[in-house]
Amino acid sequence: MKLKGPVRALGAMSGTSLDGVDAAVVETDGETVFRFGETAYRAYSEADRAVIRAALGRWPGEPGVAEAAEVVETAHAVVLSGFEGVDLVGFHGQTLAHEPRGRGTHQAGDGRVLAEVLGLPVAWDFRSADVGMGGEGAPLAPFFHFACARWIGANAPLAFLNLGGVGNLTWVDPSKSAPEAEGALLAFDTGPANAPIDDLVTARRGWARDEGGALAASGQADAGLVAGFLDHAWFHRVPPKSLDRDAFGALVAAVDRLADADAAATLAACAVAAVAEGLAHCPTPPERVLVTGGGRHNACLMAGLKDALACPVQPVEAIGLDGDMLEAQAFAFLAVRVARGLPTSCPGTTGVAAAVGGGVISTPG
Repeated sequence: MKLKGPVRALGAMSGTSLDGVDAAVVETDGETVFRFGETAYRAYSEADRAVIRAALGRWPGEPGVAEAAEVVETAHAVVLSGFEGVDLVGFHGQTLAHEPRGRGTHQAGDGRVLAEVLGLPVAWDFRSADVGMGGEGAPLAPFFHFACARWIGANAPLAFLNLGGVGNLTWVDPSKSAPEAEGALLAFDTGPANAPIDDLVTARRGWARDEGGALAASGQADAGLVAGFLDHAWFHRVPPKSLDRDAFGALVAAVDRLADADAAATLAACAVAAVAEGLAHCPTPPERVLVTGGGRHNACLMAGLKDALACPVQPVEAIGLDGDMLEAQAFAFLAVRVARGLPTSCPGTTGVAAAVGGGVISTPG
């Protein structure tokens, strides 16, 4: 697929928090961000979430997967059809299982279906090529983070921290010539973030999330459980590295004996401790940490990060970006890179042997 000049790309993201579908337009040539465009959001209903949650950890052909894919495709079709003047769509799908050293990676949702429904070319299946070449397949937003660092005119290393269901960190040196250049990026999952807290309050209180971190802020973290959490073999692995949403499933069970508020505070403290451990792997300390994803709305998480880290911690809104839409924007940006045959991951972001361009393009008809 040949595209010339800036492209009006529409990206979508359905994250591990299972809240809904974010959609956003970016005008880009796949290297430079020229303009951020319109955004939209379509929440999953409780019934939608139940269908997707029932399929977590499952692979193509297993029970519940087809039903989850239909929910994902329908939700995306609804929100993406509301945009006009789009050249290309980036569709990530919904991660159900991620096992890069085993069965691979599985995102529910078929880009061919969306291409037909929307009447537009769709870039999708972003992770399989990376995993097939020995990479972790995640995280994939770092190439976009590099472009964002350039967009804000950063001239010193900084870090983007995405607090979704899982936390992931991108250390960026914007002085490098390109995201795939040696030393430009280091990216990896830090550990669980919102997912255990969400699962806890869903099970105990029927809430989708701990709104604003109010429950966690009213509790007291169990220091012994946090210390035990940091003994997990995950924290001894050198990045790049990536996690499945439920890789720390035992963490929620570990707080069973605690009252609701103390359990939420402990899970929040674990998320913060995981980030602090992760920052120790950065080539140089970042000038600042810019937080994106739903976790930045959790005041308990943000306060914990500010106490634990030795540099300023800010939501990405402080530099003019939209933390609710950054991942959707990333897949708009990556879609253009796929269309132009540019790399979408490299050794510093996923541990893949060499820079690789992931994704496939499906066209209507």
